[in-house]
Amino acid sequence: MRSASRGWSPAARCPERSRSCTTTPSRCSTPSVGHVYPPSLSGLPYTESRPHGVAGLITPWNFPIAIPLWKAAPALAAGNAVLLKPSTEALGCAARLVEILAGTLPADLLTVLPGEGDTGQAVVEASDVVSFTGSSPMGREVAVAATRRGIPVQAEMGGQNAAIVLPDADLPSTAAMLASAAMGFAGQKCTATRTVIIVGDASGLTEALIAAVEELRTGDPAAEATVVGPLITEAARDRVAQAAQEAEASGGRILVGGASLGQGGWYVGPTVVDGLEPTHRLVREETFGPLVTVIPATSVEEAIRLSNSVRYGLVTSVHGADLEAHPHRHHRPRHSPDGVTFHRGSENHEIT
Repeated sequence: MRSASRGWSPAARCPERSRSCTTTPSRCSTPSVGHVYPPSLSGLPYTESRPHGVAGLITPWNFPIAIPLWKAAPALAAGNAVLLKPSTEALGCAARLVEILAGTLPADLLTVLPGEGDTGQAVVEASDVVSFTGSSPMGREVAVAATRRGIPVQAEMGGQNAAIVLPDADLPSTAAMLASAAMGFAGQKCTATRTVIIVGDASGLTEALIAAVEELRTGDPAAEATVVGPLITEAARDRVAQAAQEAEASGGRILVGGASLGQGGWYVGPTVVDGLEPTHRLVREETFGPLVTVIPATSVEEAIRLSNSVRYGLVTSVHGADLEAHPHRHHRPRHSPDGVTFHRGSENHEIT
């Protein structure tokens, strides 16, 4: 179902299945929330966790099993009923999820509500707490609507994620990692790498990145060797192709890719662009497709400033050989609320 409707390759589908299963128990565990101060009088002070009531969940198409499950499972475990409004491009997966859980849950505790924006609005109006994942414009509307009602709301929206490459990074392994991070899932995920900021001479890493991207197989998502499948819609394909044309018209260089592929589907060749100013729209706004821009920086401090110059972000990675020697440890990119991942060859280190 996912391969046919979303273009995910086997390499992309397996991680979602495993993450859906392995992270659900931890998401359902009851966290320790709040503090109880010593009483000034006799009595027994305590904290009691209570369900909100109805949890309204609005989810996207790109992870149509994992994201609904990540939201619904803890909401149900806490005692809430769930109204799930999935993307119209992911209705089949949502319906299947309800079928899987039907033998476990009481009747009507988990309800799928298919529909467009008016359905999402109705979910917000009917719920006691709201969780949203999707585009920034829609997320802002959901947050405003929930805030007007005075109900809790969580909104995870777009990302424009940078990878900072230090001069001592191993070129082949770094290029391979960045090619996968930028082009995997056809770039259709909020954590995809959108910008590669190279400190110092950019030529070596740029050449290695081009070579790594050219090795990625684009094609039938059901084929085991495929890494980059099609875009979700024809409009999404055209948007990415037009973004590449815009980059070239603005003085940028298309180093690889940049055009729609005649493969009987909504394919765009994985695209690497350089020569754009840091203020260019493609550097600052996500295209949500297999397109990454390369930006040079003269120092680590400038690289961090460039990473922080976009209005939003989600994750950041730093690639180098010496974890202790670089000042990014003390001046981490501010758009990385969960910390920065430092990559040293095949080793990963979380910097918080």
